[in-house]
Amino acid sequence: MTDFPPTANPASPPTAKALALEDWLVVLIMAALALITFANVLLRYFTDTSFAWTEEISIFLMIVLAMVGGSSAVARDQHIRIEFFSGNGSAQRRRRLARLGALMTALLFTVLAVLSVRLVWDDWRYEETSPGIGVPQWWYSMWLPICSVAIALRALGLFVRQGHPAAFAPEMIEGTEAAENTTAPAQT
Repeated sequence: MTDFPPTANPASPPTAKALALEDWLVVLIMAALALITFANVLLRYFTDTSFAWTEEISIFLMIVLAMVGGSSAVARDQHIRIEFFSGNGSAQRRRRLARLGALMTALLFTVLAVLSVRLVWDDWRYEETSPGIGVPQWWYSMWLPICSVAIALRALGLFVRQGHPAAFAPEMIEGTEAAENTTAPAQT
């Protein structure tokens, strides 16, 4: 008996731990977006006015949603890639390309985190306020470096997981001839 659910591929590299945080954040952010939008639609329908803060908060929540979703996608190794290049070739080539992609993702989001810290510092130092409701702008911009660091850390974790010897063995990849030959039921 294996510890894997029947639909999981037991040969795939181990997935990141503690993804429940990202999953719950996505659920909560989507619920908040739906409630804010629904309340604003009802208010517009019945009173011909709207909450002034809904657009600003909704845009902020959508940006955080994209960043949290990106962190989850990186941790699960489900980020966008060109399958023609990343899925063909030897196991060593696939491993190298996957690890290069994880390192480049980590580098990109590390640079984004560093640059966005400067943005947050400028927002705080110059006391910029948001255009819609006048709250300090750094309340919104501080989440960019935080989420960027989270994505960079998830990418580094993916890089480490992809370094395991069996991560890209031909018999471990669904759709390869070796996998089809070893997993196909015998026909008589």
